[in-house]
Amino acid sequence: MVFKSPFPEVPPLPDQNVHDFIFNSGRTPETDYVLHIDGLTGEKRTFSEFVERVRTAATALSQPRPEGPGVDGEREIVGILSHNSLDYITLVHSLLVLAAPIALLSAYATAYELAYAIRTSKATCLFVGPDLLPVALQAAREVGLPEDRIYVLSGHVKGKKSLADFIHETRERRIPMVPVKPATKDTLAYLIFSSGTTGLPKGMSNLTAVMVTHGNIAFTYLQNDICLKAAALPTSPSPPVGLAFLPFYHTYGLHMICLRGLWWPVTYVVIPKWDADFVLRLIPKYRVNILYMIPSALHQLAYHKKLRAEDFATVMSIISGAAHLPPMLAEFFKKAIRAGPEFAFAEGFGMSEVTISATRQPGPNMFGGRIPAVLGSAGVLQPGMEGKIVNEDGSEAGVNKPGELWLRGGNVVPGYWQNEEATRKTFSDGWLKTGDQFRVDELGRLYFLERAKDTMKVSGSQVAPTEIEALLMAHPESLLVDACVAGVSGGRTSDEKIPRAWVVLSDNGRRIGSREVIQRLEEWTKKNLSKYKWLRGGIDTVDEIPKSPTGKVLRRALQDRHENELRNPRARL
Repeated sequence: MVFKSPFPEVPPLPDQNVHDFIFNSGRTPETDYVLHIDGLTGEKRTFSEFVERVRTAATALSQPRPEGPGVDGEREIVGILSHNSLDYITLVHSLLVLAAPIALLSAYATAYELAYAIRTSKATCLFVGPDLLPVALQAAREVGLPEDRIYVLSGHVKGKKSLADFIHETRERRIPMVPVKPATKDTLAYLIFSSGTTGLPKGMSNLTAVMVTHGNIAFTYLQNDICLKAAALPTSPSPPVGLAFLPFYHTYGLHMICLRGLWWPVTYVVIPKWDADFVLRLIPKYRVNILYMIPSALHQLAYHKKLRAEDFATVMSIISGAAHLPPMLAEFFKKAIRAGPEFAFAEGFGMSEVTISATRQPGPNMFGGRIPAVLGSAGVLQPGMEGKIVNEDGSEAGVNKPGELWLRGGNVVPGYWQNEEATRKTFSDGWLKTGDQFRVDELGRLYFLERAKDTMKVSGSQVAPTEIEALLMAHPESLLVDACVAGVSGGRTSDEKIPRAWVVLSDNGRRIGSREVIQRLEEWTKKNLSKYKWLRGGIDTVDEIPKSPTGKVLRRALQDRHENELRNPRARL
């Protein structure tokens, strides 16, 4: 059963550089406004100042060496390695002007990981945050990237020019602005790293570079435009204020702040990275209206000792992405900040392979109210998209039946950069195999069930870790603040895994004691779950559940640690 988005169709896309599509298609604001605020320094940039800086930066980047970096979109791939900053956004857009592909590199990468990413992307030069320069230089030596092809993004480093330096010199020399370089819908815009959807063959690295085109980006703009018009939101005399801590090298942060954030007037307070204490100070200081969150960050705020409901008085909506948001966490947070009926909690499903998102929650003004939002649902398909739920044997599942979600639409990327095997494995006849288990109801609302590669088979039956995690968190005594379940050794065969849980105790749980909590959790799961879902791998208490900077639970880290302890019991001592 193929199901379609309930939104109107996306109009045909112009074949042009996405910079022209964003800034030169009659959508620029009639009145100027503050677009970016540096949360550390208080520096402000208006929309017009930002556009001028982008065009000047593009001119500076295109200047031949040694006057400039000599960026040529036909020969260069420019890597960005930095935490968030105002000029990170400037650099992204200036490279789009030049149609120069961008390699978005994780600011948390080790030298080994960074070297692999540079080799994979074939980046020819780098712009690096000053604090990350040592790891960049080490990685560059490993891959043979010349040191004089490494620049700093911001700040001052002896012997290195920064983007600001290039911009200043271009203004001083009064160099005429270069024109926007022509591009088509299929022109590569950027590479973003992903672990893939269904996983790669054994022995291969599971890090792949997703290719996103100018057309993919423009398509997501039109999708968002259709949704915002359907929402019929009231206009505000001044732009709302959003908090921008999401990493810009990740799909979610890149689009919500750097790209999509320019289509409708919003003022963004930009901070380098997540810091719960700092965020709690900034929200009342700047009277923040929109929080772009990931579940792990929301979890920290919800249970933070310094959280005060009055500090969130101006927050009108929270948009959660990057990982599944447990409904219990959303409800707990709303109660913690005493949210009123006007407060909106939005969640969708997205991944790099769909440029940013595939679903969104229907608002109360959409579709005449016939498709209400449901807490726990990922929402309905974005405009211009089709989907189907596919069984393991390749047949299509029916309504409310679980299976793998396949997607098709103009925001689905063409594949993985120079990796035909991974592309063939994940893309088929225009369909993207997401690797995620979903069900779809009769109104087209999707419900996330499990990441396919995290699902265990126990005694021939599928076991979804998130189902057990949700049950643990639902214990009536509120014993936990977080939980993770994954498969470990101990099954009837060497390949079969059994469920094991790692839990973080709440204040109440700590008062009771870990031994007693574990016993109560075991009784709770045996009472409420089928026998094959019982936690035969045991329960362990930990200080925190390891998560990536973008909020994804690192089950593998816990699994590997447990398997190491089984092989070497003294490792636990």
